Parts: sequence; structure tokens; C-alpha cells
Amino acid sequence: MLSVSPTVEIPDEEFEITFARSGGPGGQNVNKVNSKAVLRWNVTATPSLPFGAKNRFLAKFESRLTTDGFILITSQKTRDQGKNIEDCREKLKEMILEVLTPPTIRKKTKPSFAAVQKRTESKRLNSSKKQSRRAPKGDY
Repeated sequence: MLSVSPTVEIPDEEFEITFARSGGPGGQNVNKVNSKAVLRWNVTATPSLPFGAKNRFLAKFESRLTTDGFILITSQKTRDQGKNIEDCREKLKEMILEVLTPPTIRKKTKPSFAAVQKRTESKRLNSSKKQSRRAPKGDY
């Protein structure tokens, strides 16, 4: 069971884990051992995620989903299948944690009266400073 938070837990039965040959250096066993882990999880059909979190997950990671609604997470960091599976599960956990809390909605604010006064005063001073650098209108 993948425990994401106290309220969200995903049973292992929802995951499909397959193995493939890993790329990169590996010595004599590189062509014989399938150490790369591929985790498949059906996001659209899972009852484990809350409705809002599921919608945010589908929206945020839309480019990583297959047409069937599965997300594929791979790991080939180590030459050990077990560690690669744990790495895949950790990646998925981080992705779910990103979308678990709803984004805070920005409240529109307006500047205080003092801030508006200060801004207009500084603009007026800047304008008068630049006007004093100009030549008088009648002297040319």
C-alpha cells in the first residue's frame, strides 16, 4: 500500500509493475537482467484519490498520461529491481502530493489611500524635477 497522506492511501492492486532492460553501463549482466521498473497506474479509474485531487492530477500531468488514462513512471537509477520499484512509487507519491492541496485563490486587493497619495506625490516631484531641467519656453 502506498501511503501518500493520512487521508490518501493507494492499494498495491491498482499498480501494474513490469520490468525491462535498463540502459547505460552494467557490466557482464547488462544484456541478461531486466532491472528497469515501469509502474502503470490508471488515474481515471482509481477510487483512492479524492475527486478534486484527481481532476487536478489529470490537468497537471495531462502530457504524461496515455489515451487510456494510465500514467507510466519509470526508474532505472540502480541495478536493483526493488530499489527501482521504490523509486517509481516515491515519484508517484511526490506527484500526488503536488495536487493534493487545492490552490489558494488570490483575493483582489486595492492599494491603501496613503499608498496612492505617496505614489502621486512622488510622480509630481519627479515631473517637476524634469521640468526644471528644460529651457524656458520664451527663450529661444
